[in-house]
Amino acid sequence: MRHKLASMVDDARNTRIASEQPALGSELASLALSAARIGEYELDRAEDRFVVSERLAAITGLPAGELPREGGRLAAHVHPDDLAALKRADEVELAETGRLDVEFRFTRPDDGRLVWLRNVASEIKGAAGGPGRVVGIIEDISRRKAEETARNALVAELDHRVKNLLASVQSLAAQSARRTTSLDAFLKTFAGRLDAMASAHALLMATRWRGAEIGNIAAAELGGLAPGQARWSGPEILLNPRATNALALALHELATNAVKFGALSVETGRVEVTWARRAGAGFELTWTERGGPSVGQPTHRGFGVTLLERVTGRELGGEALLEFRPDGARARITADATAMAATEASAPAERPPETKPEPQEGASAGAFASEAVRGRRILIVEDAVLLALELEAGLTEAGARVVGTAADVDEALQLADTSFDVAVLDANLNGASVTPVAAALSARGKPFIFATGYGDAAPAPEGFDAPVVRKPYNVAQIAAAVASALERASAKATVA
Repeated sequence: MRHKLASMVDDARNTRIASEQPALGSELASLALSAARIGEYELDRAEDRFVVSERLAAITGLPAGELPREGGRLAAHVHPDDLAALKRADEVELAETGRLDVEFRFTRPDDGRLVWLRNVASEIKGAAGGPGRVVGIIEDISRRKAEETARNALVAELDHRVKNLLASVQSLAAQSARRTTSLDAFLKTFAGRLDAMASAHALLMATRWRGAEIGNIAAAELGGLAPGQARWSGPEILLNPRATNALALALHELATNAVKFGALSVETGRVEVTWARRAGAGFELTWTERGGPSVGQPTHRGFGVTLLERVTGRELGGEALLEFRPDGARARITADATAMAATEASAPAERPPETKPEPQEGASAGAFASEAVRGRRILIVEDAVLLALELEAGLTEAGARVVGTAADVDEALQLADTSFDVAVLDANLNGASVTPVAAALSARGKPFIFATGYGDAAPAPEGFDAPVVRKPYNVAQIAAAVASALERASAKATVA
C-alpha cells in the first residue's frame, strides 16, 4: 500500500512537471531573446500581413502588432545605402535557399536614432508552391558595430603612428649619420635622440596619447643631467602628441649641446628653462645658459640646429630661434594653439621619485648623478640579453663593476649569495615573476631596484619597498634608483 501511494505521488509530480515544462521553456526563451536584444516578426505573403512582436517593437521603434503595407514596414526606414543589400537578400537568398542573413542600418521611426540590425529569416512555402510565410528574428547589433568601428579606427591610428614613428626614426638615423664623422659619434648621437623620443612616448602613454605636460617633458630631458645645474618652471600646459615629440627632441638637442660645449660642460654653469602662456593661445619657452665657457658663433650648422630652427617651430605651429651669446646660448621657442592638447586631457601621473625625481620649486631633478654607481658592485638580472649588455656597458662606463648577469629566476637565485652592493631586477623574466629573487634578496638584507616595461600605474612586484625604473631607461635613471635603494638600506640599518 505504501509503495503504491509513493508511486502515485511520483506520478502526480511528474505530471505536474510535464505540464509546467512548456511554460518554463517559453519563459526561458523569452528571457534569452530579451537579454540578447532579439525580436521576432512574421510576414504572411499570401495575406500581406507583417506582424511585429513586442520585443521587436522595443528594438526598432516600430509599433507592435500588424503593420500596414505602406509607411510602417522595415524597408521604409532602412538606410538608403543598405536598401539594395536587403532587397537582394530577400529576392535572391531567400528565394534560392529559403533563408536570409543580412545586416543593415535602420532609422527608428519613434525617436530618429540610427541603429544597426541583423535580420535572420526563413521561408515556409505555401500550399502548392504558392506564397508562404516568412518568419524571422532581428537582432540589435549597434554595440558590436560601434566596437568594430572603434577598433578599426584604433588600428588605423596605430598604423599611422607606427609609420610616422618609423619614418621619424629613419630620418633621425639618416640625418645623424650624415653629419657625424665616426661610428662612435653616430651611435651616441642617435641613441640620445631615440631616448628623447622614448621619453616622450612614455609620457604620452601615461595619458593614453592625449598629451603631456611641459614640466614633465622638461623633467624627462633634464632630470638625469648634472645635479643642481638645471632649473625649470612655468604653468601647467598640456601639449598634444605631435607637439610633445617636437619639444622633447628640441630640449634634448639643447641639453646635448649644453653638455658638450655650453653651460653644463663645467660645474659652474647653469641652465634655466621657463615657459608661459601666450596671449590668446599657445606658449613661449625660453632656454637660457649662464656661467659656462664663452660661446661664439658655430663654424658649421649641425643637424641639431637645423632640427631646432626648421623642424621644431613648424611642428609647434610657431618658431624656434637660437642665439649664441658670449655669456651663453639662448633659445626661444613659441607655439600656437595647434600644439595644445584637448582640455579634457589630464596631466600624466607623477613618476616615482626614485626613477626621475620631479622638480621641486624649479630645482634640478637630477639629484642622483652617475656618481651614485661609481665603485659599486652591481648584479644585473635581465632576460633581454642585448638590454643586459647595454646596461652593463653603461654602468661600467659610469665607474660601476658588474659582478654578474642572470637571465632567469634560477640563475639569479644562484647569484643571490655573491658579494654585491645592489641588484637591478627585471620584473618579468621570460614570463616568470622576479618575486622569488626579490624575496631572497630582501631576506638577506641586500638592496635592489626593479626595472619594468609596465606602465606607471603598475606597482612594484608584490609591494616590495624598492625603487622602480620604467623601461626604456638610461644609466642616469638607474643611477638615481640605485642611490635611492642604497639610502633606504642605510636608513633601515641605522634604525635597526
